[in-house]
Amino acid sequence: MEIIPAIDIIDGKCVRLTQGDYAQKTVYHDDPLDIAIQFEEAGIKRLHLVDLDGAKAGKVMNWKVLERIASQTKLAIDFGGGIKNEEDLQKVLDSGAKWAVIGSLAVKEPEVFSQWISRYGSETFFLGADVRQDKISVSGWQEDTETGILDFIDQYYTRGIDYIFCTDISKDGKLEGPAVELYLRIMEHNKWIRLVASGGVSKVDDLHALKTAGCSGVIIGKAIYENRITLADLKAFLT
Repeated sequence: MEIIPAIDIIDGKCVRLTQGDYAQKTVYHDDPLDIAIQFEEAGIKRLHLVDLDGAKAGKVMNWKVLERIASQTKLAIDFGGGIKNEEDLQKVLDSGAKWAVIGSLAVKEPEVFSQWISRYGSETFFLGADVRQDKISVSGWQEDTETGILDFIDQYYTRGIDYIFCTDISKDGKLEGPAVELYLRIMEHNKWIRLVASGGVSKVDDLHALKTAGCSGVIIGKAIYENRITLADLKAFLT
């Protein structure tokens, strides 16, 4: 199972929100590159980079942070937040992202996203499914939809997308444990997808539970920054 630390960015700084609330922001580090280097030195190979300014503005804002991390580490980076048009998609890929994270656009403009899949290849995208009570939320969790998580996965699996991360918004940032039951239901529905868990991870036991559930990866944020899970813990888990 892949360990994928998250770096969330506002104003070029490493921050965390609680349940997607921009009013509940904690700044953890002024320079995300320093954090990324620490992850790499601990044996981490993946990074989840989130442009929270971009998610709110509806356009990519912090690609320079991506550029710095991609050029000064060997981390395989997925980047999301505000990718709404092909110009921003190209900017993200040109700045060093291995995957572009698409969430809101896949719900609101499925024809556009389908065209991108055809043009760039399904392997270019990391599909984000942010879930509140089994329904997809979009626009930085500010807007709920009537699209169910299983239908959403089916819609894009048929188009070749099998790399998906799912965040249970009710768990995010609360350090109360991940939504294992939700992930088990998703895996039972489609055992062929590469499902990455996100939200709620607070201890190493959570990692083992997600691995047992069949998740192919886990995104960890707040638990690292608040030393609930140390880099040494992650290194031991990976070896």
